[in-house]
Amino acid sequence: MLNKQEIQKLISEKKLIEGCIDLETQTTPNGFDLTAGKIYEFDTPGAIDFSNKERVVPEGKELSAQKVKPEDKFGWWNLKQGTYKVRTNETVNLPNDLVAQAFTRTTLLRMGAFTQHGVWDAGFHGRGEFVLIVGNPCGIKIKQNARIAQLVFLPTKETEGYKGIYNNI
Repeated sequence: MLNKQEIQKLISEKKLIEGCIDLETQTTPNGFDLTAGKIYEFDTPGAIDFSNKERVVPEGKELSAQKVKPEDKFGWWNLKQGTYKVRTNETVNLPNDLVAQAFTRTTLLRMGAFTQHGVWDAGFHGRGEFVLIVGNPCGIKIKQNARIAQLVFLPTKETEGYKGIYNNI
């Protein structure tokens, strides 16, 4: 697993992460905090099959963040109990010898919500998308650009790299 110095070096030299809000705040001792750029409510069903020829990935309805005061720079999402899709502000550019895994930030867990992620394959380039589950029956509030998930990086042997449809989203 890469440490803070190795992550920051790859960000600086290889653009491992682009579009971060604040490099020092988002880089942790062993990872990088991803921020909420957009949140979507699911409004259509999805479909999955073996070959992906009949796959249907629901885009969802983008939710608007509401400003508390007109002069506020950023707004809040008031999320009821349920399942949502999050798209990060950051773009991740994994080389072909680095894999990433994401985990829920413990602050979010303490509020009764969590994120669910797949493996980020070597060679993936794009914004992160993952599921946010709000289990708290009273809901939660998330401010735009809040840090909600932590990405950790694991070296692997050089491989051909990810070539799926989610590259460059």
